Amino acid sequence: MAAAALAFLAGCHGAAGQASGITMESEVLPQPARVGPASVGVKLSGVDKRPVTGARIELEGDTSHPGMAPVFGEARETEPGYYRGRLEFSMAGDWVVLLHVTLANGTVLQRQVEVEGVRSH
Repeated sequence: MAAAALAFLAGCHGAAGQASGITMESEVLPQPARVGPASVGVKLSGVDKRPVTGARIELEGDTSHPGMAPVFGEARETEPGYYRGRLEFSMAGDWVVLLHVTLANGTVLQRQVEVEGVRSH
């Protein structure tokens, strides 16, 4: 199952950390996203393509609707360089998931993942 998740991950949202040399790929499941629990996966790798381990990843989900409170979660390392966490989408619409990453050496990275069209069920 982990291999399937990583294969799916490679085709999803990705961003390269230019200054840090870290590549960050992410996925939000299920697809299409729905109101309720969502799984957020993040794969970190270095310039040498090796997994980046020991990071701390905080998740923050924000909707485009004014006055709505953000939702929070934490992604934990489930295998070397692969982190998984959970968020609860509280309403339908467009969301932005912010990935607040602190590497083991203290380097801080941030990425934004667009989650458009969260469905009501």
